[in-house]
Amino acid sequence: MRPTQAIISLNALGHNLSMIRQMAPKSKIMAVVKADGYGHGIVKVAKQLTEADSFAVACLEEAIQLREGEITQPIVLLEGIFEASELELVERYNLEMVIHSQRQLVWLEDSASQYAHSVWLKLDSDMNRLGFTPEEYSAAYKHLSDMKNVANIRLMTHFACADDVTSDKTNDQLKLFHQLNKGIKGERTAANSAGVLAWPESHFDWVRPGIMLYGCSPLSGQAGAHHQLIPAMNLESQLIATKKIEKGHTAGYGAQWTADEDTMLGIVAIGYGDGYPRHAENGTPVWINGRIVPLAGRVSMDMIAVDLGADATEKPGERVVLWGKELPVEIVARHSDTIPYTLLCGVTSRAKFRWSDES
Repeated sequence: MRPTQAIISLNALGHNLSMIRQMAPKSKIMAVVKADGYGHGIVKVAKQLTEADSFAVACLEEAIQLREGEITQPIVLLEGIFEASELELVERYNLEMVIHSQRQLVWLEDSASQYAHSVWLKLDSDMNRLGFTPEEYSAAYKHLSDMKNVANIRLMTHFACADDVTSDKTNDQLKLFHQLNKGIKGERTAANSAGVLAWPESHFDWVRPGIMLYGCSPLSGQAGAHHQLIPAMNLESQLIATKKIEKGHTAGYGAQWTADEDTMLGIVAIGYGDGYPRHAENGTPVWINGRIVPLAGRVSMDMIAVDLGADATEKPGERVVLWGKELPVEIVARHSDTIPYTLLCGVTSRAKFRWSDES
């Protein structure tokens, strides 16, 4: 069987949640498990994070997966509903909605149901994505307050630059959030993972960690280990061949890599068909046999080549780690002109997933 696999450490998930508790001890935790638990398996992740106070997903489909997986905690739809007919499913599965647009207000107001909804009113504090503008926000709150089918209103916003601790943007957003909610009752949330780590003044009643649950840092130039987080995913494969290469010879499609000296190439059974980044550059680190070796040449659909060096002793069958405990995914992302989120979410179904209780 092809040896490519993604090994998910359930203990690492639990450890990371406990670290968040320590960082934000006065806040409830809304664990973000959208996008199939950032590629880790949404139901498996949620069942491991039973100490979370609620879960957040992007859409109904993800929420239903959790409910049908016997997850009983509150579940928040971060994008709310996409059409009025979805209100019936919100009620059936006992979900909470983010309200970010006028049409969602209308759908909720026009509903004939007597269900008592719990909603999160979203302020667009200059992320300029979802949410009511500062000019619309107070009226939206009053609109919700006047609805008989709304039992609880909580308040939220989303940071644009919290990963950059030198930016003034986060302070500006917090100031606006405070200003517009002055005198308004309701629990509040603003802090994403970067907010949890770098902006303690944003913790409020709830924090919304995402990427840090999976052992990664959202902060520029840092890895999860900087915050005592443990990577939850190890993407692994094996060396399946070695080949002697003389100086001046090339490797891979397009001959994008040339040997500077006589060396040994190792061929690893992983490629972009498994979710390894197609644009990983020459020199991207790969862990094998206790050491780091550089990627050599263009990533193929099913294979990569690494430069093992002239004195290499590795043989086919050696374990190879593409990212995980031995090699932070943040480093691989930087060599691939992307972010860890895309790598974790991008592992394909061809890779075998295995969930382990080992740390």
